[in-house]
Amino acid sequence: MGVEVAERVFAPDLRERLARSVELSPTVLTDGLATPAARAVLADTEILVTGWECPPLTAEVLAHAPRLRAIVHAAGSVKPMVTEAVWDRGIVVSSAADANADPVVAFTLAAITFAAKGALPAAANYARGWPSFTVRTGADARTIGVIGASRIGRRVIAALRASDAGFRILLTDPYVTSAEAQSLGTELVDLPELCRRSSIVTIHAPQLPETRGLLSASMLGLIPDGGVVINTARGSLVDTEALARECAVGRLDAFLDVTEPEPLPPGHALLHLRNVLVTPHVAGAQGSEVRRLGEYAVSEVERLTRGEPLRGRLRREDLPRLA
Repeated sequence: MGVEVAERVFAPDLRERLARSVELSPTVLTDGLATPAARAVLADTEILVTGWECPPLTAEVLAHAPRLRAIVHAAGSVKPMVTEAVWDRGIVVSSAADANADPVVAFTLAAITFAAKGALPAAANYARGWPSFTVRTGADARTIGVIGASRIGRRVIAALRASDAGFRILLTDPYVTSAEAQSLGTELVDLPELCRRSSIVTIHAPQLPETRGLLSASMLGLIPDGGVVINTARGSLVDTEALARECAVGRLDAFLDVTEPEPLPPGHALLHLRNVLVTPHVAGAQGSEVRRLGEYAVSEVERLTRGEPLRGRLRREDLPRLA
């Protein structure tokens, strides 16, 4: 991460805590890992704290870090940087994805509230007159379809269950059993049934080869008229052009924090439809919230130095289920 980002994630008090925990002043690398200066630092590095835009930790990079025993990622997904060489070396990996999850959950719940209230079409038609009482919509007893029981998906489910709106919650996830879904307070169904029965579909599945285009044209076509698609996961999970067609005719609305491609080209239909809200990947920790990531990472380093279990530890077998 660049200097400006690092200063936001690791405020001075957090840097002081980090220095105390490792009993030396941490070195900040902002020019990548390939420079001679960076390689010199890596030679003595035991704990590497990483962030957004960290280059892949390949076998070549790791060859310059013979003492490296742990990677603490002060961001969400580790997939872009953690290679097989990391696991082969037995290096411990931790991610602050839990700290990044709550802002995404809050964003998703806000989108569900707006979706249930029909906020986008109401705003689009504001100048033509307010909707009559009989055509207004609300949240109570809505059926919400959750795609993916990820850490974010599960927190969304828990928040929906805690609501007094009486949501009916459907879940599709190939890794979840019916008994587990029941314990979460959901009904486990396959994707076609989820689409057919849900008025609001929210996506929380990982980006994998088998999930690309998961919400295809045929699946989108199953969602009832007036349905809403919410995507805070990865843009590749939705057939972008098929969704644009459904939204263009007013059959579906959408709240999209991620798209495929990302960003969308300036003239793309989804950017100009009044029943679609596209935001620039802001659901995760932003602004003042990014301190949470630094706090989490510093706490992980402190646990490491005390020999305590890590809260955010990941294992190779976890990756297929992660974003």
